[in-house]
Amino acid sequence: MASVPKRCIQMLREIIDRIERERNIDRESLALLLEIKDQEAVSYLHERAREAADRVYGKQVFIRGLIEFTNYCKNDCFYCGIRRSNTCADRYRLSEEEIFSCCERGYELGFRTFVLQGGEDPYYTDDRMVAIIRKIKRRYPDCALTLSIGEKTKESYQAYYEAGADRYLLRHETANEEHYRTLHPAEMSLANRKQCLWNLKEMGYQVGCGFMVGSPNQTVDTIYEDLQFIRELQPHMVGIGPFIPQKDTPFGLEKAGTMENTLRLLSIIRLIHPHVLLPATTALGTIHPLGREKGIQAGANVVMPNLSPVAVRDKYLLYDNKICTGDEAAECRYCMQRRMESIGYEVVVSRGDYISDK
Repeated sequence: MASVPKRCIQMLREIIDRIERERNIDRESLALLLEIKDQEAVSYLHERAREAADRVYGKQVFIRGLIEFTNYCKNDCFYCGIRRSNTCADRYRLSEEEIFSCCERGYELGFRTFVLQGGEDPYYTDDRMVAIIRKIKRRYPDCALTLSIGEKTKESYQAYYEAGADRYLLRHETANEEHYRTLHPAEMSLANRKQCLWNLKEMGYQVGCGFMVGSPNQTVDTIYEDLQFIRELQPHMVGIGPFIPQKDTPFGLEKAGTMENTLRLLSIIRLIHPHVLLPATTALGTIHPLGREKGIQAGANVVMPNLSPVAVRDKYLLYDNKICTGDEAAECRYCMQRRMESIGYEVVVSRGDYISDK
């Protein structure tokens, strides 16, 4: 492959510097940064993002304890392995005591943020969720509690917040209406998904949105809309990872997203929103053995080892070939610490709150 002329490298550097300075990106620059082959320019993009993260958070990686407590879901999203139409899914629900046991083990291992993640399971009524939240916060008042349980009413979100929930993760998946319709059944609405995020932020939650990189029918234009939505919402967290197909879904034969584009978008998100909490996701680690390390080096600063019981790990399969399904919580915790130390970062056992630039 022919080398890229020096004037082109300089032009790319100037584009990256402008994105960092203006905390914005135009559609043409996005297309260019996703398409360039020159590794010097790509390395500069990651370097600028990593330095931006270090200025705010230092050489620290925040660790969250993930508890996947139910794989029942009333929704039928076309990409998801726990969609209601997937009759091959081996369904489970953790009991309250199993959830509390995960928290207890996690606390012993140094976790100070727990993430309760599940499908939109009608079994977990507001009363049940409020009781679980209150018990966790009563037992671990120094810990942050994050929920990732989908679209709810304002009243439900308010009840969870008053019970003690601190953060809420709700990936918007795409900010483009037409693209959203190709990923979700007709009864679901992008307008409602976005409104949920605005409601959560207004209530005082630390809010996270996000999208899959390389999802079917995604284009540069839809990604550009995603980035502009992130700029508008100004979330505290953004979760992105490569799309990975799940064999028992309508997208089971689709091509996976790439690590390269995921890393580039992590860096771009860091530059346009330098204070954001940005995970190096399990999906990134699934698509490449060093995916999470590379994510940190591209500007991410959060990792989420699994605290779920080993017996259910391989049942919460949103996508195929998910890593760490056979590891005990301690293995996940200390493996992650060693991985982060190998690239010069310290795993921090704290709540790891968002640092505002206001």
